[in-house]
Amino acid sequence: MTELETVICTFRVKPNDVVPFRQLLDRHWPTLHRLELVNDTPEQVFIGTDEGTDGPVFISIFDWVSAEAVETAHEHPDVAEIWEAMEPLCESRNGRPSMEFPHFERVLSNG
Repeated sequence: MTELETVICTFRVKPNDVVPFRQLLDRHWPTLHRLELVNDTPEQVFIGTDEGTDGPVFISIFDWVSAEAVETAHEHPDVAEIWEAMEPLCESRNGRPSMEFPHFERVLSNG
C-alpha cells in the first residue's frame, strides 16, 4: 500500500472558455507542487469531448502526497483562488457534474 492518492480530475469546460480554463490548469499542478502537496511526478493532462456532444473535457491526473495534503489544499488561498476561478468555466453535461474528482489507490504489479 502507498500513501499516495491518485486523483483523476474531470472538467467539462464550456466551449467558449477553453483558453481561460487552460491558463488556470497550467497554474494548478505547479501551485500544488510548490506547496509540496503533490509528488514530483508531473501531472498528465488530456483533452477530449463528451460522448454525443462537442463539449470539451479536460482530464488531469496527479498524485497527492497524502490524504492530509488534500485537506491542506482545500484550506490554502493559492489553491482556492484557482479552484474558484475554474468552476464558472465548467458546465454540467449529459447528466454529469461540471467537475469530478474521484481518488484512487495505485495498484502495483505483482510481476
